[in-house]
Amino acid sequence: MPLRTGADYLRSLNDGRQVMLEGERVADVSQHKAFREAARSIAHLYDIAAEPANRDLMTFTSPKTGEPVLRAYQIPKSHADLRQRRLFSQKWAEATFGLMGRTPDHVAGFFCGYASVPEVFAKGGQKFADNMVAFYERMRDEHLYVSYAIVPPQIDRSKPAHKQSDPGLYAGVVKERDDGIVISGAQQLATGGVLSDWLQLSCIHPLQPGDENYANNVVVPINAPGLKLFPRRPFALRADNSYDYPLSSRFDESDSYVVFDNVFVPWEHVFIYRNIEVSRDQWWKTTAHTLGNHQAQVRYVTKLRFLAGLAQCMNEMTGNAGSPPVQVIMGELAAFVTIYESMLLAQEVMAPIKNGVLWPAVATIYSAMAMQSEFNGRMLEMVRELAGGAFITLPSSQADLESPLTAPDMERYHRSASTDAKNKVALMRLIWDFVGSEFGSRHQQYEKFYGGASFLVKTNVYRNFDWKYAGGLVDAALALPPIGGAE
Repeated sequence: MPLRTGADYLRSLNDGRQVMLEGERVADVSQHKAFREAARSIAHLYDIAAEPANRDLMTFTSPKTGEPVLRAYQIPKSHADLRQRRLFSQKWAEATFGLMGRTPDHVAGFFCGYASVPEVFAKGGQKFADNMVAFYERMRDEHLYVSYAIVPPQIDRSKPAHKQSDPGLYAGVVKERDDGIVISGAQQLATGGVLSDWLQLSCIHPLQPGDENYANNVVVPINAPGLKLFPRRPFALRADNSYDYPLSSRFDESDSYVVFDNVFVPWEHVFIYRNIEVSRDQWWKTTAHTLGNHQAQVRYVTKLRFLAGLAQCMNEMTGNAGSPPVQVIMGELAAFVTIYESMLLAQEVMAPIKNGVLWPAVATIYSAMAMQSEFNGRMLEMVRELAGGAFITLPSSQADLESPLTAPDMERYHRSASTDAKNKVALMRLIWDFVGSEFGSRHQQYEKFYGGASFLVKTNVYRNFDWKYAGGLVDAALALPPIGGAE
């Protein structure tokens, strides 16, 4: 199968999917203002990967078809393999400046992880492991874009799924048939769901005995009958031009509530069925969670480099780059960026190989994610401090720079020492869209929680840290021979 192009992808979006927005059904995602430019941003990623000049960087040979397929679907067997996956994701992340977190390579990493340790799924029955591997191969060879919804709705978190006021609130099995199962209920937070080909439904939250109906892992086409997506307010819908909203207008990948209204799933697309143990183990006893979040860290490091570049360009434009206090702040910002990039590389070089599969360094990746939720806001505050009052004195819109009535004043008073008003305002609008607009605020919230609540991520660090080695150093210190004292 030839590599998917951007045009192929855009055509596939007009497939009858049920996307509900502002009380109406979206007729065509690829043409609607709320999603059109984000879809084109995804299409651009497919075009980058399909470019013949990028063939070695972006693809590997499918072991099944012999055709080139995206490296996002490559199960790493060596440190070199994981490096190649990183370079692939970095190339894509650079095209979106790290601002689209759920591009097709994200959930692809999870399915690579699942398929790398199929015996975890075989605990529920060999057919489920076989189904998983078969669908992974289909994803790989057909270049599919899969998103996921793996968090229950926030309705009553004091109760487990089966004790909710209505057991049909959370997405779960309501019927078993000879040819498959039927799912009803809701699940969140399908980032990128509106733009994807398929949706994975599972649950990453701990489940209790009695929650078996919700302990599943299935996939359904986005246009499956009964599947409805309810996106949050799309920022692109209010971004009336790309000058004032350079990021909001292009890179809002959308997050959606997903409602399953008696959605049928054939057995071939069921990988876990009513099994609490396997539902838990799919995340922690395969490389799924670490491979998926390795991609997320590649994307995040790219985004941090973009943030540092924005801040430095602002300093140079305003003539502050040589100021010692500014250089101190910028040095601290650069230190954070360098620390995260170094931790990303450490995930590769410290990665162990188990049974022929490379596992990204678990303690390292979770440590980076744990601190990300705290340090990301601090880095944004540094940029706000450097900007001073610049953001709140910007012209009301691009029209102020173009109208004969206002343009002369704009040009005289909004220029900088190194550029004219239009270019200065364009840079400041870009930075504001990153740190302060609705789009920017969503990103701040996203970076805080995309890997789970910080206390959960820190618990993952605790579980994977080498406490035995650390404790051994304490024992060695306590066993030192005495010095001095009475002769």
